[in-house]
Parts: sequence; C-alpha cells; structure tokens
Amino acid sequence: MSIIHKDIASIREEYSKYSLDERDVATNPFTQFQRWFDEAIKSKVDEPNAMVLSTLTREGFPSSRVVLLKDLKVNGFSFFTNYRSRKGEAIANCNKVSLLFFWPELQRQVRIEGLIEKLPVEDSDEYFASRPKSSRLGAIASPQSSVINNREFLQDRVEKLSQEFSESDTVPRPEYWGGYLVKPVRMEFWQGRSSRLHDRIEFINSESNWNIQRLAP
Repeated sequence: MSIIHKDIASIREEYSKYSLDERDVATNPFTQFQRWFDEAIKSKVDEPNAMVLSTLTREGFPSSRVVLLKDLKVNGFSFFTNYRSRKGEAIANCNKVSLLFFWPELQRQVRIEGLIEKLPVEDSDEYFASRPKSSRLGAIASPQSSVINNREFLQDRVEKLSQEFSESDTVPRPEYWGGYLVKPVRMEFWQGRSSRLHDRIEFINSESNWNIQRLAP
C-alpha cells in the first residue's frame, strides 16, 4: 500500500515551450550554456545559478546537494565551500563529479560530468573578501557537516567572532574554505518537448574537441 498521495502518478506537465536542434546549438558547450543561462536570468528563473553537485562517498554511495555556481570560466564551473565538509572529503577521495542545472520555467536542464580540482588560492581569497562580513564569519564559525549539540553552539561562535572582528571589516579566509573548479568531459542539454519526445543534445570532450550528438529521450 502506497503511503504517498494516491494521485502522485497522475502529476504531469506537457512540455511545449521550446525546441533544441543540434544544427542550432553552439559548437562549444560553454557558449551554449551561457546562452541558456542568460535566458534563465531574463526569464526570472528562481536562483538560476543553483546546481546539484553529486559526489561519491568512500563507500561508493552517490551523495547530492544544491550549491551555487559562482563563476563560469572558459574551462569549467566554479563554486565555494568548506574543504572539510562531507562533500570536501568526498572530492578529496574521488575527483569525478556531476552537476545538474534545472530551470523548470524554461523546461530545461543541463547535465554535466567532469573532473574537479581546487581553485588557485588567489581566487578563493578574492571571492571570500567579496562576501558580506556576516557570511565570512559564518564560514569560520561553522564546522560544516560535523555533529553539533544545538544551534546555540553556532550562535555563540558567531558572537565571539563578531566581537573579535568588531573593529575591522577584514576577516581572513580560513585555509579550510575555498573554491573548486569542475572541468566537464560531458555536457547534455535537455529541452522538454511534447509527448515526452524531449530534445537531448550531448557534447563529449575528445582530445580538446567537442563532439555533438543527439540522444533518444
């Protein structure tokens, strides 16, 4: 007996807003992503830079969470986090990850598989310094992914740090916090279409060239 709402199987949406043809996409997937990302912003998609990052645990389990894209570089996608977090430990153990962008307002998603590496220290310093002071203090105060007794533990740590840096806006970046860059080896652009005959255009990196092919939905 199902414990989920009995009508969940009947929930469906007809996809018919746009189409995607391999003859129309850019020859470089980063250019194509930029096109779609700009359209997501213009369409006022809620948090268009939100992406699902999936890693592998030491036990081999996939582990996913939403992080925020902070920069689109010529060779990859970057975000920032605590290196000692669960995802940081997973990345240190396995440098193969995936990203997923989903923009339901445009009936689109982008799937990315790639290799991940740390950003240069200078990039992490620059971004950390650009954050609001409260966010910088929060990054230092939180032992991300560690078990804590209660929320007061975090609030107390933030209060102590606030007092410590009360007379200065300069908050140094901790060495355990910084950025990552995901360099794609495969990118898929998915456009919802009617009758579930969706458009799927895939880019595969082969010796610095991108091969383009259509996949069945």
